[in-house]
Order: sequence, then structure tokens, then C-alpha cells
Amino acid sequence: MVSRVLGFVRDVVLARVFGVSGATDAFFVAFRIPNLLRRLFAEGSFALAFVPVLNEIKASGDRERLKGMVDAIAGTLLGALLVITAIGVLAAPGVVTLFAPGFVDDAAQFEMASGLLRITFPYILFISLAGFCGAILNSFGRFAVPALTPVLLNLSLIAAALWLAPRLAVPVYALAWGVLIAGAAQLSAQLMALARMGMVPRPRWGWRTPEVKKVIKLMIPTLLGSSAAQINILIDTIIATVIAVGSVSWLYYSDRLLEFPLGVFGIALATVILPSLSSQHASGDAKAFSHTLDWALRTAMLIAIPACAGLIIVAGPIVTTLFGYGEFSAADIEMTTISVAAYALGLPAFVAIKVIAPSFFARQDAVTPVRISLIAMGANVVMNLGFVATMVHLDYPAPHAGLALSSSLAAYLNAGLLYRAMRRSNSYTPGAGWGVYVLRVAFALAMMVTALYFVPSDWIGVDLSAVDRATHLAGVLVMAGLAWFGGLLLVGWRFSELARSESAIS
Repeated sequence: MVSRVLGFVRDVVLARVFGVSGATDAFFVAFRIPNLLRRLFAEGSFALAFVPVLNEIKASGDRERLKGMVDAIAGTLLGALLVITAIGVLAAPGVVTLFAPGFVDDAAQFEMASGLLRITFPYILFISLAGFCGAILNSFGRFAVPALTPVLLNLSLIAAALWLAPRLAVPVYALAWGVLIAGAAQLSAQLMALARMGMVPRPRWGWRTPEVKKVIKLMIPTLLGSSAAQINILIDTIIATVIAVGSVSWLYYSDRLLEFPLGVFGIALATVILPSLSSQHASGDAKAFSHTLDWALRTAMLIAIPACAGLIIVAGPIVTTLFGYGEFSAADIEMTTISVAAYALGLPAFVAIKVIAPSFFARQDAVTPVRISLIAMGANVVMNLGFVATMVHLDYPAPHAGLALSSSLAAYLNAGLLYRAMRRSNSYTPGAGWGVYVLRVAFALAMMVTALYFVPSDWIGVDLSAVDRATHLAGVLVMAGLAWFGGLLLVGWRFSELARSESAIS
């Protein structure tokens, strides 16, 4: 929560200082590329492949074997990342051509994006190693340090925007240096936490060791299986570069609002349940495995449903309150609001994917989610092209919203297929009371939407001060939260139900 709140502060600062322009589009593309790799390694493929193998060895009680495995994987990962980083830096123009084809016709923007990418690309080296360290900490039940280290990225970018940018001839380069410095700081924080446990890796090349082979075998397919949503967003970015100037930035700020509930609850749930699921599968406790997934799905619904409705209904006031200052114009507010609503529509599906996918990887089944993610990505590309072409043909002023809508619909397809596959494998059986639970959620949602319906449409505008906007928005969000939980309590739901369910996975 601390990290995500500071992330909002960071984006408010960026919007106010830099606004939306070709320069910000160039930076967000240069940051999006290594950030995608961060998601794959730090929060996706690597952790999902590494944690189950680590838990198997840890369960044997052989400390020396565990340490040897960690050292071998650290060395192999470091070697691979050095090669990837060198390629990314040396081939930056080619990478920009591939991921931002719309920049090719603008020599200045293309050169800027290439220069920014050369600075930001080494971030993947630092943050992937930080993700490796965080996976070890999570496996030992240490969640606080890995969860807090993203704070360093936010603080670094805020400092870069406010202190370094005014001192550079091209201010946006300050953000690229802020990303690089943050990566080094995040890795250092994780290493210090491991040092206190006596688990600092001593990297050694271990390509042929059985444990490394096993992790690689699981990791290669999970590159797609765990990160379909991020790849879809990258596809959105590629297409956005050929629409209108500002489209990349509008989608970035929209995605940031989606990332708050997804990051706080979706990724947090996935991080917490993966060690439990892998341990339960390793011990053959099928009942506990099913119960853990059931608890996670119920918890996800409890947060994702109201967050989805709230983001759609009050998207405009939220964007105005967070970003509508300085260089961020009224047109930027309008364009961002439209894509926020389109992304928010898919929030329950995005969270469901984060919750269900680890259940496959905990069982070391990487084939099923890969197949499903390929289907979802194919559908996303088709919808992207169809929606954007239709909107452009009809002269719709915000064709970038078609990209966000495609990602949301593809996420529902992905989540639905994952759920069906898990049920068919007989690894998950919904617990008792789901029908009543859904009715309770529907009643609470109706109460929350009704409460928001009576809020005047012009209750927040750019004429208000930042404090007044924040006060008004906070008041309405508190009211919506009270209506939501009040509705749940009225129909018999109790917080103690969640506590009892949670205790079963600890």
C-alpha cells in the first residue's frame, strides 16, 4: 500500500512537471520495455518457476543443497541478464523500431527514445536480481522487504523530476537516470535482507545443474503463461505509437490507476499463496490446495468488484484529482479518463489471472497457462486492430480507448479459460456457499453504485485547489467504501469469515 500510494505521488509529480508530449511518450516507451521484463522476472515467470523448486529443496532440510542451488541459479541468471542488457543497450534503436514503430518517422523522438532506452535498459539487470532475492525472502516467509523496495523507485523518480530535471538540457533524461539509480538501490536493499539470514548468493555458473535445468524448464513457458496481461499492454503501446501523439502517455497514466488495486491486492495475493500452494502440492494435500485457491478467489472478488465499479464511475474525478495540474491539460484529463474506464472494466479478470495462474505453476504445470495465454493474446491483437480501425474510421476522438478495451476483454477470456482448466484438472473444487457469497457481493455492489449515482457530476473540477479536490474525492470514496461494506454486513457477511479462511493457509 505504501509503495502504491507513493507511486501515485510519483505520477502526480510527473504529470505536473512534464505533462503529455512526444518527450513523455518517448520516456514511457523506454521505461515500458525494461518494465515488462521486470514483470516477467520479478513478479512473473522467474518467481513462479523458482519458488516451487526452492520449496522442494527447503522441505528436505538440506541447507547445503539449498545454498548450492541458490548460488547456481544466481550465477546463471546473472550471466543471462548481462547478455540481455548488453544487447538492449547496443541495439537500442532496433528495439525502439520494434516496439515503437510510430516513432520512426520522427527523427527527434526516435533519437530521444533510443537514448533514454540505453539508460533505462540496465534496470532489468538490477530489478531481476532483486526479484530473485525477493523470491528467496518470500519462501522463508519474509514479505515486508520485497514489498517495500518499489518505494525506492518512486522516491528516485520523484527526486529526478523535482531536482535533476531542471538541471538538464533535456529534462526528461532525468527520469531515465532515476530509473537506473532506483534499480541499484532496490537490489542493495534485498541483498541486505538476505545477509541478515545468511543467504546472500555467491553466484557461480550452473547451467547444467539439475535444479537450474528444472527452473529453466518451468520458466521458459511461463514467460507467456504468467504475463499475458503485460504483453497485451505492450502490444497496446506499440499500436499507440502510430495513432496520435499523447496516446502512449494517456495509456500509461490509465494503466497506473489500474495497477493500484491490481498491485496492492492481486499481486499481493499471488505472492502470498504461491509458497503455500507449492508446499501443499509437494506434500500431496489436495484439500488444502483447493481451499487456498478458494480463499484467494473469494478475497479477490471482495476487492476487485467494487474497485472495478468505482474506477469506472469516478474515473474523471480521480484523473482530475491526481493528474490535472500544471502541464496536464483538460484534453489530457478527458483522454485519460476514457481509457481508465476501459481498463477498469477488466480489473476483476486481471486480478483473477494473478490468483489462478500460480496454482498451475505450483503444480509445475506450465503448458496449460501458456496455451491459454497464447489464445488470449491472439484475441487481444485481433480486437486491438478491429477496435482501433473502427474508431479511426468513425473519427472517434479517443481511439486509444479501443486498446484498453481489448486488453480488458482478452483478460476475461484468459481468466475464464484458466478457471475452466483448473476445474477440469480436479485440483480445485469451489467451497460451499459460493452462491450466497455472489448474491451478497451483488447486493453490496448495488448499494455502492446507488450511493455514487447521487453524487453530482461536476463535484470535482480543475478550478478547485489540490486540497479541495483530494478532500472531495476522499469523502466520496469513503462513502462508497461504507456503502460496500455496509451492504455486505447487512446481508450477513462478517470479517471473521475471511479471518477463518485465511487461517487455513497459514
